[in-house]
Amino acid sequence: MLESEFKMTNFEYIYNMSLYKVIGVMSGTSLDGIDLAYIHFEKTTRWKFEILVAETIPYHKKIQAKLQEAIGFNNKDLGEFDVGYTEHLAKVINAFIKKYAIAEIDAVCSHGHTILHQPEKGITYQIGNLEILAKLIQQKVVCDFRVQDVELGGQGAPLVPIGDELLFSEYDYCLNLGGFANVSFHKEGKRIAYDICPVNIVLNKYAKQLGVDYDNKGKLAKSGNYLLSLGEELHNLPYYKQKPPKSLGLEWVQEEIFPRLESAKRKEIDLLRTFTEHVARQLAKNFTIRSKVLVTGGGAYNDYLLERIKYHKELDLVKPVNELVEYKEALIFGFLGVLRLRNEVNCLKSVTGASKDHGSGKIYNYH
Repeated sequence: MLESEFKMTNFEYIYNMSLYKVIGVMSGTSLDGIDLAYIHFEKTTRWKFEILVAETIPYHKKIQAKLQEAIGFNNKDLGEFDVGYTEHLAKVINAFIKKYAIAEIDAVCSHGHTILHQPEKGITYQIGNLEILAKLIQQKVVCDFRVQDVELGGQGAPLVPIGDELLFSEYDYCLNLGGFANVSFHKEGKRIAYDICPVNIVLNKYAKQLGVDYDNKGKLAKSGNYLLSLGEELHNLPYYKQKPPKSLGLEWVQEEIFPRLESAKRKEIDLLRTFTEHVARQLAKNFTIRSKVLVTGGGAYNDYLLERIKYHKELDLVKPVNELVEYKEALIFGFLGVLRLRNEVNCLKSVTGASKDHGSGKIYNYH
């Protein structure tokens, strides 16, 4: 059982909607697949939740390749891909509902998949957020959470911190290790959050060049050699000196990270070792000593990475049950949808730099 779980038998579904039954859907930049979680949220003196069932549906290699290439599509091709991806997403959601015989759903709350994220240019685009999704799954849909924040001058990311604030306040920091590492924490009366550095979006690429999908427990990186000059070059990238709010996207990795790694012309195993150490150093810098840190996302299983973080700073890194490690983002996008349905704030200006706190996300009905 999770600390924040509650037993459904103790509650009734009451008219004022203190109880919500939703499906959270998330696809991250690491391209592992589509995460789905059926969750019950209940509002008493504080928000509580229970993840009833959850599953990751891996991407077919053709879709995975197209998601990687889509950043270079023209508007017409991207629009067509958006329709195709939305149809695929609908099939995945319908199969999930059928498999687990889910009968009561107030809404499906979906992030979609980020193709373009250049908030400094006023651009962020997540595919899979088309109105047809609601009709294809015959459910109310809450989606497209980032666009409004960018229109209000914000980064459009990270969006998870409102969930950290209301669901996981017992931790000093909440750290997610997915395609990118992002952190959130409470400071001087407000929530602060930002992207720290790339993680699996880089590590998985070099693991695949070594014939595996990912570096299991960091064993490959541990066996490599650290490249000192490359490591120092990475640590000196301007982004790391910027103050939040700030966020990262695939475009930045393609411009700033991959060219440096490729130009080093060294073995993949050594690039894995060097970049893992780079991530550990960058992460450690962002915590105060002996802090309690909730660690989720696929990178939480990278034992060597966690070991190196603690080498650089004494920390209490708390890895929760696997269910929460793997589905925290799906859980929180479900929660963002609930807050949107309640017309409550789900996006914090202290996090994104938007001009105001706001309730972000589009609501589509299937009728």
